[in-house]
Amino acid sequence: MQTNPPGSLPPKDYESIPGTYVFDGQRCRDGYALNMFCMSLAQESNREAMRADETAYLDQWDFTPEQRESIEKRQWLRMLQLGGNVYYTFKLAAYDGMTFRHLAAGMTGVTIEEFADMMTSGGRSIEGNRTTGGESNG
Repeated sequence: MQTNPPGSLPPKDYESIPGTYVFDGQRCRDGYALNMFCMSLAQESNREAMRADETAYLDQWDFTPEQRESIEKRQWLRMLQLGGNVYYTFKLAAYDGMTFRHLAAGMTGVTIEEFADMMTSGGRSIEGNRTTGGESNG
């Protein structure tokens, strides 16, 4: 039987689903600065400040080093892993001139056309994408 360190919570069932980063309470807390930064880009004055000096604008936020790197390198999926919410991170993508289709294709590792085809064909296959544990992979 696996025990968890004192003060930690047991793993959640949905953490075993490949490529799924549920924006739960813990991710919300972990990603607070990242998400508030992204949300700040809804205001034109903040977008102007970021365009003028991105480094200085990012310096105003209390990111973890990993979050800062994911923003600087525009690692969209990594942002979600570090507590970003897709609706907030899209503000940064839109700042960069991206559409949601661009963002989602980048997060799934396919081209924009492949993403569009996948969605019009019913989405990502469930084969191999159910869970990472269990005898039958799902």
